[in-house]
Amino acid sequence: MARKFLYFVAGMVILVLAGAFVYQVYGEELMEVAFVPDTEFAAQEVLETNVYADTAMWLARPELVKGNPALWLPEGYEDAEDAFPKDKKAAVFFVHPTSFLKKDRWNAALDDDESQARARIFLRGQASAFNAIGDVWAPRYRQATLGAFLTTKPQGQQALDAAYQDVLAAFDYFVAEIPGDQPIILAGHSQGSLHLTNLLKDRVAGTPLANRVVAAYVVGWPVSVDTDIPEMGLDICEAPDQTRCIMAWQSFAEPADYGRIVKVYDMTIGFNGEPRKETRLLCSNPINGDVNSSAAASANLGTLVPNDDLSEASLTIGSVPAKCDARGFLLIGDPPEMGPYALPGNNYHVYDYSLFWANVRADARRRMVAFPAR
Repeated sequence: MARKFLYFVAGMVILVLAGAFVYQVYGEELMEVAFVPDTEFAAQEVLETNVYADTAMWLARPELVKGNPALWLPEGYEDAEDAFPKDKKAAVFFVHPTSFLKKDRWNAALDDDESQARARIFLRGQASAFNAIGDVWAPRYRQATLGAFLTTKPQGQQALDAAYQDVLAAFDYFVAEIPGDQPIILAGHSQGSLHLTNLLKDRVAGTPLANRVVAAYVVGWPVSVDTDIPEMGLDICEAPDQTRCIMAWQSFAEPADYGRIVKVYDMTIGFNGEPRKETRLLCSNPINGDVNSSAAASANLGTLVPNDDLSEASLTIGSVPAKCDARGFLLIGDPPEMGPYALPGNNYHVYDYSLFWANVRADARRRMVAFPAR
């Protein structure tokens, strides 16, 4: 199931990281040749939970200050509100998206400098949205390579399963390490959000831990309202001050062309064992903090507009609207000028957080303020 949808997500990421020109010249039929490993899958040594006691196993965690990408802020940015008290902060568990592109192995090595550098770039523009209200923990994990998402070979699913085991080990350490009454925020993007959907099902649903989750931001990954949400242990965030709930969106400018994504999505099976075909996607509006709504650009508190290599960004206020369409995709109006990484079909997948960075920041704060009263 995950691999089938990831085929299309991977195609998008290929365009982002390898360039649209390659895609236009070679087409889908050659993506497998270009990116799928031709080696046998080698079972990875299972990481014990205590491996994550080593700070080197984290891209971000509270003890890390120098070079911590999750602490990044746009130049000159200051929150309008006072800093959230240290003893009231949440613990934020953030799982980064795919950053490993090589085809010499099915899962990234932890010492692969190139993929680690990309992951840090992603954390600057994504996990940083949560650094005002929580201490961000972002594990390094042996993510599935991009090519694992482009094949029907069993090795592709094996790579995903192996990556997920690392995420579980990191999460188990995270939960054991933080205070037993500390609120938790879960967040991720793309492959990271895929792992979060499973983590919610396997570690949160039906457990006392569900009562500690302020919100889960499962961004850049499709979540079926009918077949997935009932198994994930939290409700949908239907109001901006609601807690113990899930947010999810996938961003497209107009006219949006997501037909191929829907075609494959409709072939998959949900967490409850029922087909996802024709079920509605969860579409949270990150501007309003609710679901299936519309918001004018004037309500957007700030979009991160990155430079070409995504190393820095400036904050632009009031430039991007948001509305959920009938199928559950988030439409952002005319294509905004975000740089060279927008994808065919007006897909703004890589910018899912950046488009609404300041609103996500405000959303997390609002839910944290509301949480103790629930």
